[in-house]
Amino acid sequence: MKAFVLQQVGDSRDVQLSEVADPTPGQGEVVVRVRAAALNHRDVYITQGQYAGLKFPIIPGSDGVGEIAAIGEGVEGWHVGDAVVINPSLDWGDDPAVAGPQWRILGLPDNGTYAQMVKVPANAIFPRPSGLTDEEVAALPLAGLTGYRATVTRGKVQAGDTVLVTGIGGGVATFALLIAMKMGARVFVTSGSDEKLQRAQALGASGGFNYKTTNWVKAAKGAVGGQGIDLIIDGTGGETFNQVLDAVKPGGRVVTYGATTGVSPELVVRRIFWKQLNVFGSTMGSPEDFQGMLTLFNNGLHPVVDRVFPLAEAGEALHHMDSASQFGKIVLSIP
Repeated sequence: MKAFVLQQVGDSRDVQLSEVADPTPGQGEVVVRVRAAALNHRDVYITQGQYAGLKFPIIPGSDGVGEIAAIGEGVEGWHVGDAVVINPSLDWGDDPAVAGPQWRILGLPDNGTYAQMVKVPANAIFPRPSGLTDEEVAALPLAGLTGYRATVTRGKVQAGDTVLVTGIGGGVATFALLIAMKMGARVFVTSGSDEKLQRAQALGASGGFNYKTTNWVKAAKGAVGGQGIDLIIDGTGGETFNQVLDAVKPGGRVVTYGATTGVSPELVVRRIFWKQLNVFGSTMGSPEDFQGMLTLFNNGLHPVVDRVFPLAEAGEALHHMDSASQFGKIVLSIP
């Protein structure tokens, strides 16, 4: 099969497709013929050598949709040709509240989906949602799962809540916007790009605040009557997190799922205890979260796809992601 194989840290645009052996399923495994795969910042960090547990060679990629090509021993309930989507949150464990010691993400250390075929545990495949294109389904797994757990499972969003999502345009943030609106919340967003704010409002966001040109905390509070936001979903971290603690209402909820700008060296802890805040960490999600996310997108909701690249241009796709110019998910079409 053809695959995008990283041999070392370096410029992903220099990587060419390689011919590698087709995967063979072992006990409890299946091989999926991949039709489309999506990118995540995790893949960029791997190519740059900025991710834990690096190993080479590796086929990156956590998100994939396709059909079952081969079935290993002990696998029941599936047939060759079944249309499936892959849950990249592998071996979560028995406790839905927290991942177990065997938990890992597809695409490192296991070979991932930037290939014509991928081998995964049979419990990692789910029936693909109907009514979506291959590219839309490929956009769902990692970012959709992360956005669902942060917004629904951890954030416990309710109809009528005010919600703010920082850094709109990224995959998880865009999913958080869509999911919160689907659950009946009134959603606001932040970005350093007026164009991205306008696109979010075109999707249904109630308002947007440019953190480069406005005091977004003051503007967000003013938009909801002055008290603050019920629930804030943040993947930015850094000094933004202190601003988040200012913008959320007393007794409100904050969910953090990432820290793309680093960790603030001066986190103002008194904002948390003085305002009686509920602060939750969230990473990826359980199989129950994955099924919950798929259910939402089986009922008329569509993910946002930024651009589609052919597999042979995966390096350019990663470069596009690293430029932070996208709005929604970047997807690879795999012939």
